[in-house]
Amino acid sequence: MGPPDARQRFEEIYTAHYADLLGYVRRRTESPDDAADAISETFTTAWRRMEDVPEGRQARLWLFGVARRVLANQRRGESRRTALAVRLRAELAAWEETSPRQDTGAIRRAFQRLSPDDRELLSLVSWEGLDHAEVATVLGCSRGAVRLRLHRARKRLARELDSADLDLSRYSRAAALVKGQQ
Repeated sequence: MGPPDARQRFEEIYTAHYADLLGYVRRRTESPDDAADAISETFTTAWRRMEDVPEGRQARLWLFGVARRVLANQRRGESRRTALAVRLRAELAAWEETSPRQDTGAIRRAFQRLSPDDRELLSLVSWEGLDHAEVATVLGCSRGAVRLRLHRARKRLARELDSADLDLSRYSRAAALVKGQQ
């Protein structure tokens, strides 16, 4: 079946069965958006698999089967998202309880007092996880220059944190950054 034939057949199937499928999907979804997503995915599948869509009344039943599987996938996806959201909320709550929040502003201010070059260098190493060779490529300099600049930036950060009277042992990531373990 060539593209014009496939398009014509798809339009016929769509026109003949859209209303039935919409009713089927709406009765099984919570929102119009979910129904629209399911209808869209059902007809997208039909278009991609036009050669598999049976003729006549069997096409309607085939579409109901596709819609049923699409709805099941939506439910599984929603269940996964809900479980993830619950887990993340619990992790964030636990982190909030153990995190010394009152000092995060002081750490941020100490970091902001560094020069833009120092902040960029320390960020590339600690937040982006780049090694010295990768940082050298990003900055367009030698690895030796990166090592020297990083050593100096860490010393300046340590001075800034020390001037803020922060106990770095409470912040394993900050302590590792200053000590050069990141």
